Amino acid sequence: MNPPVSPAVAPAPLVPSAAEPPIPAAQIDASCRGPLLFLFISGMIWLVFGLLLTVISSIKLHVPGFLAGADWLTFGRVRPAAMNATLYGFASQTAMGVLLWMLCRLGRTRLLFHTTLVIAIAFWNLGVTLGVLGIFAGGSTGFEWLEMPRYASPILFGAYVLIGFCALTVFYTRRERSLYVSQWYLLAALFWFPWIYSAANLLLVFYPVRGVVQSIVDAWFANNFVTLWLGPIGLAAIFYFIPKLTGRPLYNRSLAAFGFWTLAFFGNWTGPVKLVGGPVPAWMVSTGIAANALLLIPLICCAMNWHLTLRGLYKNVKEDITLRFIVVAAAAYLLSTLRSIPLGLREISRLTHLTFAEAAQTQLVLLGFISMALFGSMHYIVPRMLQMEWPSAKRGRFHFWSSAVGIAIVFLSLSVGGIIQGTGLNNPALPFINVVRSTIPFIGLATLGQLLILAGQVALLWNLIVLAHRQAEPFRKAVMGLALEGRSNRGEAPA
Repeated sequence: MNPPVSPAVAPAPLVPSAAEPPIPAAQIDASCRGPLLFLFISGMIWLVFGLLLTVISSIKLHVPGFLAGADWLTFGRVRPAAMNATLYGFASQTAMGVLLWMLCRLGRTRLLFHTTLVIAIAFWNLGVTLGVLGIFAGGSTGFEWLEMPRYASPILFGAYVLIGFCALTVFYTRRERSLYVSQWYLLAALFWFPWIYSAANLLLVFYPVRGVVQSIVDAWFANNFVTLWLGPIGLAAIFYFIPKLTGRPLYNRSLAAFGFWTLAFFGNWTGPVKLVGGPVPAWMVSTGIAANALLLIPLICCAMNWHLTLRGLYKNVKEDITLRFIVVAAAAYLLSTLRSIPLGLREISRLTHLTFAEAAQTQLVLLGFISMALFGSMHYIVPRMLQMEWPSAKRGRFHFWSSAVGIAIVFLSLSVGGIIQGTGLNNPALPFINVVRSTIPFIGLATLGQLLILAGQVALLWNLIVLAHRQAEPFRKAVMGLALEGRSNRGEAPA
């Protein structure tokens, strides 16, 4: 039998104090409409663009002559442009939209500073655009996930400061004073991102450190970008929607608190596992391996809480598309964390390091965990925010299945191909060209999976654009009516 849980543990039963009347959920959702629609649509546009570039870079791995005549479409430019468009244009931007909505809903308050938010979002997209164009032009910094030229990062940082200020203002003015688990992760992510992003830019781009320290800082940044920025927002969404959609309170708040603090403490130290075998101090790599293994603690805490909350209600996953996305995201989080522990060990890393097996891990985290959590959130938020149903439930189902199947194909093909690749690279008697040829079938399968994922995102973007058009239709008719009325009045005026 579940232990008794206070009403503040579940998202649904939160009740404001008697001194302040509650704000209806519909009004809270409506207050988020403009800025969040901007974030979601622009984020999906960037995702479609990033996935298109990912498909091109994947094709180049088994057809090197593909688009070889264009300098700006070489693999060394297309691949980092695809990653930055996905990380900053889609994942970070959509995550900020989900973060703002959850802070409003859990705090029982409206979204504030709409104009400031819209300006900040426009500058964020400007920064991403300039950064991606700079990569295409050959201005990449060469640092993983931080390839944008130095003129783009101040624009992104300034835009984030404005968005973060609006988010903190929403949190400060909340009517529901008790905190739910999701708010812990959201607030932590709000402060972690400017820390890791500014520190990495200062140490690598503006005042670059020298030698092997650059690799250490870059590994620290790339790891924490997922572990301390995007990951907590994905976890916050899972912790919010599982109780919300099942109508049950979270199984155990203390277990969730223990998982949160262990993730916050150990997650920051896991970056050096990317440097196994490199010319870095052995103690640093050993610390990263130990911290990586200790991530099993928050993993167990999350898995127990989610399973025991969902126990007996797994049938609801078939009926609710949002819950379907969230459960897949939770499963991908558990699988990716479990898989990262052996991949970080020295003995196994000799086989998998710098192979497609590591690329499979990245795809599982970014697409399987974070993206699926964000997709599920959008499927729930957008209809309530616009007070309209999705124009096509069939496109929604297609989006889910093409995304889930595509991610599975990419992950499995790159994992198997990476093991074969690592085995071949560790065999000095095997020519390198034979190793390359042995991976071609698996890269071809991964390309097919990426095409499926791309098709699903086109379907979601189509649904979003149709909804936005319907939302703007009354305004457009009103403007046309005023214009026609003004023209008529001018026609009646004396010459």
